[in-house]
Amino acid sequence: MIAISISDRLDGIPSSEIRRLFDLASKYEDTVSLGIGEPDFDTPAHIKEYAKQALDMGYTHYTPNCGLKELRDAISAKLKNENGIDADPDRNIMVTVGGNQAFLLIMSSFLRLGDEVLVPSPYFVTHGASVTLAGGKLVEVATDDSSEFRVTAESLERATGERSRCIIINSPHNPTGAILRRKDLEEIADVAIEHDLRIVSDEVYEALIYDGEKHVSIASLNGMSDRVITVNSFSKVYAMTGWRVGYVAADEQLINKMVKFQMYLAACPASMAQYAAAKGLLDPRSRASVERMRSEYERRRDYIYGRLAEMPAFSVVKPRGAFYIFPKIGADSCADDKRFCEDLLVEGRVAAVPGSAFGEAGKGHVRMSYPISMENLEKAMDRVGLFTERRCKS
Repeated sequence: MIAISISDRLDGIPSSEIRRLFDLASKYEDTVSLGIGEPDFDTPAHIKEYAKQALDMGYTHYTPNCGLKELRDAISAKLKNENGIDADPDRNIMVTVGGNQAFLLIMSSFLRLGDEVLVPSPYFVTHGASVTLAGGKLVEVATDDSSEFRVTAESLERATGERSRCIIINSPHNPTGAILRRKDLEEIADVAIEHDLRIVSDEVYEALIYDGEKHVSIASLNGMSDRVITVNSFSKVYAMTGWRVGYVAADEQLINKMVKFQMYLAACPASMAQYAAAKGLLDPRSRASVERMRSEYERRRDYIYGRLAEMPAFSVVKPRGAFYIFPKIGADSCADDKRFCEDLLVEGRVAAVPGSAFGEAGKGHVRMSYPISMENLEKAMDRVGLFTERRCKS
């Protein structure tokens, strides 16, 4: 096998279709964006006050490469109480520059050149890019609307080969809004144990879940704690995207390697942001703030699902979590998802992301993000309805 440089691997990774549509949308006035997955809520006021407090207290210096001790302690307590995961704050937890950075740190710390990583498709774009940059090979495991985009153990089993090293799961899921229930996770765990695979579990939307469903962390299942690498972030649930604070819980050996990489990559996340995150985790007002946001997202989810389900141009699955919906374009005249999204932007003044940006199984779909005001959501759905009536014929 010929080794190639990171520069060469970067050349082989396409630019983000999400960002491309976002940049294109900025050229058109009065565009309603369903593109970027970012909460429209402000960070809870008490967390912002903690950041101001941190500045006044002198939290303007480096923290340890693994993260502020107060934050690692708070994360450890949170994981135990809410996720059923025992993670020593000094051995099994590190703080990262948001959730995105965590995936590159993880993959670079245990993948060998040519190792295969199984990823349910559609998949979040960073998952694929991090595997490629680390020298691994992405193996897409297709899901579809017949199972509400939940990956099955049987499909993972069929995709597993001699070079398979890892499975990435994401629940609640970006871009489909799917969730994995306990039974799904138990079956995935069986595959991982049988084939001696690691599991990277992306749980950044864990609190944004609807219809009375419950989030389950796969690391909490019997026998899985040392096999699972859990990734989480403050960005989505706490509306802290710009603060860039995420974290990883994993075995000590992997954490040590990731911390070494962090030392040369970014040193540490911003100290005042880490302090605010630590205090926010311990403050009961945070839970109330998250529930208010979750409840509002569920209301918006119900609205956008209802509107799309009425449009003949789409078939659509009701998402159970996160804040995305992933309708399939049913009309042959609009089946090219990239062309559909470009025309929807130019002619309909609505920005959405083509499903093909999220892998082979995303082709023919459109990702719509709904963390926007109801007023703008209603405007967007009116425009999508008019556009599809005009352009999309079965």
